[in-house]
Amino acid sequence: MVTAWRAAALALGLTFGAVAQAAAPEVPGANQIVTRTLPNGLKLVVWPDKDIPNVAMYTWYRVGSRNERPGITGISHFFEHMMFNGTKTRAPGEFDRIMEGSGGSNNAYTSSDVTVYQNWFPNSVTNLIFDLESDRMRNLDFDAEKVESERGVVYSERRSSVDNDNFGTLIEQMQATAFVAHPYQIPTIGWPSDIEGWKVTDLQDYYRQYYAPNNAVMLIVGDVDPEAVFKLADQYLASIPAQPAPPAVTTKEPPQLGERRLRIERDAQTPLIAMAWHTAAESAREARVMEVLLSILGDGDSSRLYQRLVEKEQAAVDVGTQFDAGFDPGLAWVYAVVPPGGDVTRTERIIDEEIARLAQEGPTPVEITKARNQALVGFWRGLETISGKAQALGQYEVFHGDYRRLFGAPAEYESITAEDVKNAAATVLRRDNRTVGVLEPKVETKAPVREGAK
Repeated sequence: MVTAWRAAALALGLTFGAVAQAAAPEVPGANQIVTRTLPNGLKLVVWPDKDIPNVAMYTWYRVGSRNERPGITGISHFFEHMMFNGTKTRAPGEFDRIMEGSGGSNNAYTSSDVTVYQNWFPNSVTNLIFDLESDRMRNLDFDAEKVESERGVVYSERRSSVDNDNFGTLIEQMQATAFVAHPYQIPTIGWPSDIEGWKVTDLQDYYRQYYAPNNAVMLIVGDVDPEAVFKLADQYLASIPAQPAPPAVTTKEPPQLGERRLRIERDAQTPLIAMAWHTAAESAREARVMEVLLSILGDGDSSRLYQRLVEKEQAAVDVGTQFDAGFDPGLAWVYAVVPPGGDVTRTERIIDEEIARLAQEGPTPVEITKARNQALVGFWRGLETISGKAQALGQYEVFHGDYRRLFGAPAEYESITAEDVKNAAATVLRRDNRTVGVLEPKVETKAPVREGAK
C-alpha cells in the first residue's frame, strides 16, 4: 500500500498539504516517493515505477474486527464484500465488469486491524479507476436484497473456513480464550448470531464512520506521474466529506496470570495442538525479534521443531509458526499436526523442551544468521514488484505511522542478536503467558447393551 498523488492545481496550497520526500538511497527509486494529504484527511502516497506500464492502487481503511462490538461482529469483513456490490450510480457487479473490461483486476482482505482494497490495472485507465474508487467511497448502496445475498455468502464462508475446518475452529476458540478484554478476541469472520442479525442501519452507520477519507490511506505504485495522480485525486476524491474520527480502541489486555488450556473433540483424522503467547504490537522492535525467533523454531524443514518433531521423533507430520501483530500487542503461535493416533502429550512435551533449550542456550550463530537472512530476503523480494511495494509501504504507513520507516527495516533485522532471541524466548514464551489448544478426534462410544436384550 503505497502511493500518493500531487495536483498541479494545488500549487496554491489550497487542497494538499506539504510534500514529504522519502530518503532511502539503499532502495532504488525510494527518493521519488511523494505524499499529499487532502483537506478531507485522505493521505496519498505515490511511488513512480516505470518498469512496466501497470499500476497498483491499494486503499487501506483503518477498520477491522478490532473496531467491532458484540452484536455486529464480522461487519468489517462483510463490508469487504459489499464494497464490490453496487453504489447509487452503479449496479451490483458493475465495478468488477468495468475493472476487468479495462484490463485490470482487484481483490481485498480484512484483518483484525484493517480492510485493504487492491486494484491492479494498466496506467492508461488510471482516470477510470479513480472514478470507481471515489464512487464506492462516496456512494455505497445498501440494497436490502443484495445485503441478504451477501449475508448468505459470508455465512457460507464461515462454515467452510471455521465451522467445517478443524484448524479454523481451534484457532478461533484459542483467540477467544487468549484475549479476555481486548477486541482481538473477536473473529474476523464474525460470530454466527451476529452474521444473522446485522441490520441495514448498522451497515449505514458503520460505513459513514469508518469508510470516510480521513480514516483511509491510498497508495499508488507504478507507471504514473505524481503530478497527474494528484490532479485526479483532486478531481475525484477531495470533495468527499470527512467524518468525525472513529472512537479509539483504548482497552488494553491485562497481563495473563496463568496458562489457559482448551480441548475440542471433533470429527477429525489427526489431532492438532497449538500454542499462543501474548507478544508485541507490529510497530515494536520486539515484533522483529519474535519474527526471527519463530523462524528459528518452526520456519521450514531445517527449523528446530521440524527437525525434532517430524524428522527425528515422528511426533508430528507438520509444524509451523505464525506471528499476528497489529496496532496492539498480538499473539505468537506455534502449531503441530500430530500423526493419526499419535500422543498429543508427547508432542507438547517436545515443543516445551525445544522452547526451554532456546531460552537457556539461545540460537546458534548459524541459526541467527539464517533467520536474519531469511527476513532480509523476504524484505527485498517484497520490493521487486509494484504490488509488493504497495503492500510494504501501506504496512509501515498504517502500523508504524510513517512509510519511511520501511527503509530502516534491513538495519533493524541485522541488529537482532542471539541474546535478543534468547531473552525473548525466556520472557515471552512462558507457560503463564500462553494459551494451549488441543483438537482431538471424537471417540465414538457404543451404547451399552441392556441386560436381557437379544
